Amino acid sequence: MVNNRENRWLEHFARQAAIRRALIVHGEIHDLRYCPHTQQYRCVSEVLVNTLKTMGFDHVVVWDRFSGVQGVSESVWQRLMRNTVTALQSRNHSALQGEAYDVGDTPTMPPRTTVPQADDFLAVVYHHLVHPPPERYAFVIDWSQYLFGNANALSEQERQWLLIISKAIRNAPISVADMDLLTRPANLIVLLCSQIGALPPALYMGNPAVADVLVPPPGRPEREGFLQRTLDAWRLKSLPRPGEVKFSQFVDSLEGMTIRDLHQLLKLSRVDSSEPLSFEHLINLYKYGQKESPWEDLSRGRLATIREELKKRVKGQDEAVEKVASVIIRAYTGLSGLQHSIKQKTPKGVLFFVGPTGVGKTELAKALAQFLFGDEDACIRFDMSEFNHEHSDQRLVGAPPGYVGYEEGGQLTNAVKKRPFSVLLFDEIEKAHVRILDKFLQILEDGRLTDGKGETVSFAETVIIFTSNIGASEIVCQSDPEAIRQQFLDKVRHHFIHVAQRPELLNRIGDNVVPFQFITNEEFLVAIAQAKLQPIRERLREKYRFKDLVFDNETKALRTIVAQVDRQMGGRGVLNQLVKYLLDPLALFLFEEDEPAAYVGRTLVVHQAGNEPKFFFEVL
Repeated sequence: MVNNRENRWLEHFARQAAIRRALIVHGEIHDLRYCPHTQQYRCVSEVLVNTLKTMGFDHVVVWDRFSGVQGVSESVWQRLMRNTVTALQSRNHSALQGEAYDVGDTPTMPPRTTVPQADDFLAVVYHHLVHPPPERYAFVIDWSQYLFGNANALSEQERQWLLIISKAIRNAPISVADMDLLTRPANLIVLLCSQIGALPPALYMGNPAVADVLVPPPGRPEREGFLQRTLDAWRLKSLPRPGEVKFSQFVDSLEGMTIRDLHQLLKLSRVDSSEPLSFEHLINLYKYGQKESPWEDLSRGRLATIREELKKRVKGQDEAVEKVASVIIRAYTGLSGLQHSIKQKTPKGVLFFVGPTGVGKTELAKALAQFLFGDEDACIRFDMSEFNHEHSDQRLVGAPPGYVGYEEGGQLTNAVKKRPFSVLLFDEIEKAHVRILDKFLQILEDGRLTDGKGETVSFAETVIIFTSNIGASEIVCQSDPEAIRQQFLDKVRHHFIHVAQRPELLNRIGDNVVPFQFITNEEFLVAIAQAKLQPIRERLREKYRFKDLVFDNETKALRTIVAQVDRQMGGRGVLNQLVKYLLDPLALFLFEEDEPAAYVGRTLVVHQAGNEPKFFFEVL
């Protein structure tokens, strides 16, 4: 029988088929596999049929509810039907004990245009397992997941089918004396289904005559074998050959794909009308619909500016900016196995921002998304205070089959499928239920998550950022940054070890816990206020067609506003005071004007009343 790394599952199938009465084959049954008997790639059901024939089964009868009987000639099936009907008539006649009873003519199999019903097929299966003829038969029930409904609510007809199959398996004769029977496989039932849970457990649980055979996802040997057999058919920019490092990388880059995926990838390489692609770009095109990854657009020169770009939006958090820069640069250099290692399947980077409210944690995440992907909307935010119930994880990954909302999928998995190149921001992570944290453990460890519909979603192209205010209400704003930093680190450690009892999550994050400092320096607060003025100016230009917004003395005005800020509130306090002292009076001024059309092309001037945070406006 087959003996190689590619077909160990097939070896197991053949071994079990030789000794059992029934097999349940489940898993990747819709995929393709290499058939060692035909030396071609075929669907799993065809590979199984060829294997059974090679084992010595004279006939392999395949049946499903749509196509009916396949795999044998019309004459063979008619003979099986006649044998079954004759046996039924004989038993019925004996049961009547001589009473006058006309069973009529022996019925024959309807033409192939008529699909045999489950009752007729299972009657044939029962008869030929319990009363085996000299020839050996294997009966394959394909798509068997559609034969039965809910195992806890089977219909009368479904219970009858279950009884027929179970009795056929139990009542099939055995022999311990006939050496021929011991060395040859007996008549067999094979049920093919995508998930074994789709079949009633009463069929296989505690039944030694039944075995289940899992068809696993293709591993590295299967992927390598497919490439070696089809290498000359690929249309690539630079075709790697076995033995080269590039070939090994090609194999590794296909991890998680089925053989059917590889076949479709091969076709894509030939149908794409543009010039041949490298295998990296071909895989990106297949997975994400675009040839180039935003990560590949990063260059040494662009990365050299990351600190300056992030500091334009985040003020007074140089340590946090430096940590973010180091994580991204480490990814680019490949030392963490991220940017240039196609074996990498975990997220590009993982960061944990902790600190007071309003100091730039969310702003830094948005700035990073803008820098990496050219779009602030690539920062996908999840407010974890909304996921504080036990079953909230279903909102993230989707409800299981049969539950309300199953068809919609999960918020997180849907977002990553829609936008695989993104920064995932999980805000206030300490408020999430601990079951949610278990999902994050899987993402950080394996870089993927299976949603409620059974689809696997990859997080390999994302940066994951957690934010938290743990300890912010207890830690006092003081002048020693190192003391504040250490207090925040201690609070985070205490929370995840003693409160959430998930120290393993901290282990996955490592030293990427980044404390943010209180913003007490007036210069930083003024810089934040200046940054907040920019969107105000853009809004005035867009809505009212003002040429510009100017102050008599902008620095003095902003210092006056900043002086009203509670230092514990940080940058968010700056925004609150801007709204109170500047935006509210400005909104009232614009509301009271009768002809906003007169603003087109003019300048809005802000005058300050002395040294107080009181402002009035004039249009020039």
